[in-house]
Amino acid sequence: MSGEGSSSQPSVGFRGSGSMSHVYIQHPPLRCRVPGSRGLFYDDANRLIISPTSDQVVSWKASPSNPEVIPESDSIAEGPVLLVRYSLDMKLLAIQRSNHEVQFWIKDTGYTFKQMCKSESETILGFFWTDCPTCDVVFVKTSGLDFFSYDSEMRSLHLVETKKLNVSWYIYTHESRLVLLASGMQCKSFTGYQLSSVGIIRLPKFEMAMAKPEANNKPVLAAEDVHVVTVYGRIYCLQVDRVAMLLHSYRFYRDAVVQQGSLPVYSSKIAVSVVDNVLLVHQADAKVVILYDLFSDSRAPISAPLPLLFRGVYRTNISSSHSSSNRSETSEEKDFTDTEAIIYGDDWTFLVPDLICDVANGLLWKIQLDLEAISASSSEVPSVLEFLQRRKLEAKKAKELCLGIARNIILERRPLYMVTRSIDVLVTSYSYAVKTGSYLKGVKDEKPSSSGVTSVNSPDTAADESASRGDASGKSVKHGPAVEVGDESVSSHSYSTLDSDDNSFSDRQKKPVNLHSSGGDIDRENLTRVEASNEEFHPSASQTRITGHSNSTSNVNNSELHDSQINSAAITSDEMYSFVFAPVEEEMAGDSFYLASVITEFLRSSNIEKVRVHPNNYVLTIRLLARTERYPELGLFITNKIIEPSKEVAFQLLESGDQHLLTKKLGLDMLRQLSLHHDYVLLLVQNGYYLEALRYARKNKVYTVRPSLFLEAAYASNDSQQLAAVLRFFSDFFPGFTNTPDHSSYCSVLAGMGSSIAA
Repeated sequence: MSGEGSSSQPSVGFRGSGSMSHVYIQHPPLRCRVPGSRGLFYDDANRLIISPTSDQVVSWKASPSNPEVIPESDSIAEGPVLLVRYSLDMKLLAIQRSNHEVQFWIKDTGYTFKQMCKSESETILGFFWTDCPTCDVVFVKTSGLDFFSYDSEMRSLHLVETKKLNVSWYIYTHESRLVLLASGMQCKSFTGYQLSSVGIIRLPKFEMAMAKPEANNKPVLAAEDVHVVTVYGRIYCLQVDRVAMLLHSYRFYRDAVVQQGSLPVYSSKIAVSVVDNVLLVHQADAKVVILYDLFSDSRAPISAPLPLLFRGVYRTNISSSHSSSNRSETSEEKDFTDTEAIIYGDDWTFLVPDLICDVANGLLWKIQLDLEAISASSSEVPSVLEFLQRRKLEAKKAKELCLGIARNIILERRPLYMVTRSIDVLVTSYSYAVKTGSYLKGVKDEKPSSSGVTSVNSPDTAADESASRGDASGKSVKHGPAVEVGDESVSSHSYSTLDSDDNSFSDRQKKPVNLHSSGGDIDRENLTRVEASNEEFHPSASQTRITGHSNSTSNVNNSELHDSQINSAAITSDEMYSFVFAPVEEEMAGDSFYLASVITEFLRSSNIEKVRVHPNNYVLTIRLLARTERYPELGLFITNKIIEPSKEVAFQLLESGDQHLLTKKLGLDMLRQLSLHHDYVLLLVQNGYYLEALRYARKNKVYTVRPSLFLEAAYASNDSQQLAAVLRFFSDFFPGFTNTPDHSSYCSVLAGMGSSIAA
């Protein structure tokens, strides 16, 4: 991963320039330039950008992205550097010195040893560290694979196993633990090995499709035209066919590698990235990026191709900014400023999943999605909501956008069928998040990097053992040092079983995209995938194409959505009330019938998914139905338990029953049904039925109501006999009442009323 400065002219989009983009890179970048650098290498297993010099190795943590990160360094002996990697525990440093030699440093002691090729006829193409239980490091040679284990006592490598085959070049991803070996005249024949938790597993051999040119020559597949990515926990191999101008997709199964279909490409130079499970296909010549969501059952892109832009740069013209700047800059700083403006430069290396390294200038960029821009570009509201609900990296932003979209489509009085589909998406997504526990998981636990790895060894287990840490894709390129690309890794591993095709949670879930599906005769129920654990994503209700939506920005005050609590974009029923239904009720009070219909659909969907509905939603439903005088419908909702009984619901029925006695009776009956005796007695007294309240209080032993309430009600009736009856009741059944001030006071009142009845 090295190169000279690019001569390309700046082609940039800065914030404030009026340009629109769905994908951006954040300024400032991580600057990885050191004096005497011999190039940059990416250690995907440890998430390190490494820059060796003549006597040391300098490394920066690439994830999480932090432009201010302080590099670390280790001293080494002088010599050529073809590839450099740290062991997974960071205790050893390995440097490939030549095509026949790899040198190892033990960091604690400084002890070094070498591993050489046994035969001069074979060449080391590269190596990588692994957490496979049977080996620690793998050498990829032109003659095959050598698996070594490290002996810490002997301070040397021990050969565990050798796989003999002809290798032209290879790709390894640490996340998938999958190494693909290219062979043949056209380098289109591939053999794969997965270094899983159960050992070294050989995957079926397969060939990639390559269109024949008009001439009779045969194109040779290059390493830079093959990419291994992980999307929604599924491992795909993407291959650029330069003749057909197609991006072929292959998915790994236990017993086969199935071509999933093809996507069109419009550039001779193609790169891919994966950001939050969204596939980004960079058309470098056109300087645009096309987004695909492979979870949806469509080959259409998420939105129209747009350029990749910068964020965080306020200048619209760099040269004019230089002339107006008052601060002094060194020539090196000015050079950095100029080179940072280049988009899709010749020396850009895309590190899967979401990093870009400008090798010539020592810059590392992180790719990010603009969820607001993506959602604003589509008018297919349910599709937008499905897309946002699947987002994990910016769960809070996705949730805010979903709430804003839901609020807007109601305010705009969109057709009820569209609102219903949108509500189904949100309710189904929340239901799945609750069932799987992902709604309560921490953000770190839901990163794609922590996805489990599943073995391909057992007929009932998936080959997904390969993907426990960070999306990764590694390359050994012919024109320079081998480039290993990938995402973040984690220290803990979780090995799990996954059957993605059977991973639905409702009848409405779609299956993963099958692009121009070939291999349709294969029994997919018996195929087990080489892919990462799927625990961190959840499907949505229906899959439709995202084509544009202009009113997706949330205007709701989401101050209650604390970052520390939002680990999923799923929306609870309480949040639906607080941020959607309640604000909408205030703004469209004149159209209660429409809003009542919308909330009724929300209750229906929640009932289907068996999701608990917050009482506030029931209260609002009652209020809206009463406001539109739909009392018979309201009565059916109560008797059929569509509206669940609660204290809040009962009091709303009583309030709404001021104009409808049957509704009021439903509220009183609900209080009695819920054994809310105290509230029931108080309501009887307030409505003048204090004698009935006394009988109910005695029967149900309600001692929490003050006697003065009954006495005041009896006195207000101006009926001395009733007042006397109440006094006698409390005197007979409440010991000590005759010694209270209430007794003496109301006895005097009774005497003053001229009563001849003794209390």
